[in-house]
Amino acid sequence: MSTEETNSKKEIIRKKMIEHQSEARIVRKIVLTITLLTLLTLVFIGGGGYLYIKSALQPVDKDSKVQKKVEIPIGSSVTGISQRLEDNGIIKNAKVFKYYVKFKNEAGFMAGEYELSPSMEIPEIINRLKTGKVLQKAAFQLTIPEGKQLKEIAQIMAKAVNLPEEEVFNQLNDQTFIQKMMGKYPDLLTSDILNPNIKYPLEGYLFPATYPFYKQNPTVEEMVVTMLDQTKKVITPLLAESSNEELTAHQLLTMSSLIEEEATEQADRKNISSVFYNRIEQGMPLQTDPTVLYAQGKHKERVLYEDLEVNSPYNTYKNKGLPPGPIANAGKESIEAAMSPADTKYLYFLATGEGNVLFNTTLDEHNADKAKYITNN
Repeated sequence: MSTEETNSKKEIIRKKMIEHQSEARIVRKIVLTITLLTLLTLVFIGGGGYLYIKSALQPVDKDSKVQKKVEIPIGSSVTGISQRLEDNGIIKNAKVFKYYVKFKNEAGFMAGEYELSPSMEIPEIINRLKTGKVLQKAAFQLTIPEGKQLKEIAQIMAKAVNLPEEEVFNQLNDQTFIQKMMGKYPDLLTSDILNPNIKYPLEGYLFPATYPFYKQNPTVEEMVVTMLDQTKKVITPLLAESSNEELTAHQLLTMSSLIEEEATEQADRKNISSVFYNRIEQGMPLQTDPTVLYAQGKHKERVLYEDLEVNSPYNTYKNKGLPPGPIANAGKESIEAAMSPADTKYLYFLATGEGNVLFNTTLDEHNADKAKYITNN
């Protein structure tokens, strides 16, 4: 190969190297430009998001002199409260308010009718809702104690609003009314309550608590909705957290009612719960006296052997498993015990005259305690 040809090839290679280097520089510039643009975009978005949230947490109108009446119903969720405040022009953005409340771990908002202003700061609004500084005082309070049955609750409701007991009780069991409530609470009031063996569909579903009402004579429906709201508020998160996906609201309230009726002031509800679950697992009847009395529609201090023969699907001496439905309303402690029983091997328990509850794993131990604390007394 001649010197001229060699030099020509070198020149071609040199030009190609220069061309590649130029292309590489262009690529690096493009990559750098894209990277810078991406970073600037992220900074812009982040900064814009920060400014947006900061603005949303400011008063709607710091100079406003307007006072608005805002009602927070019993059982309202943070989402519901946030939306109600936005709809009334008290806050700028319901979602930002909700996440602020959750971030700050705020809780314990109280129902009532409040007087709020668009000029209020978010912390002031939260404090007002937590302390319950309402615009008006409740016209009356309706107290439903734990362990009450539907007939007793109807009596309490009737007395509070000056209606005949029979009228209130009949409405609580009216099929049209039941269907209406089922439509309003489809996840709570399921077809389980329509089982023909159930005495009263709403038995066990009216949560025990003290409820403020802001007008003198609320309707039966308004009172029931208030109680069902609270039941839903209590059991929904418990069922969502449960590892037992097959456990229904109806089963939970049924088990809870048995625990409520068996528990004494000193009783360990979680141990009682464990006895019931252990017996179900081993195919044993629950043999809990309150179900027999419920089947008979009676209140007695002591169940006799003849009572155990009552022919009813509620009689847990004759029928294994849970009864068709709740036999009373259960408080939160009993519901939590039904959700999370103690880890025991107990199959028997016995309440003494002093209010203590004794737990045993064998029938012999149970009978010995029964002879000592019950039979010999």
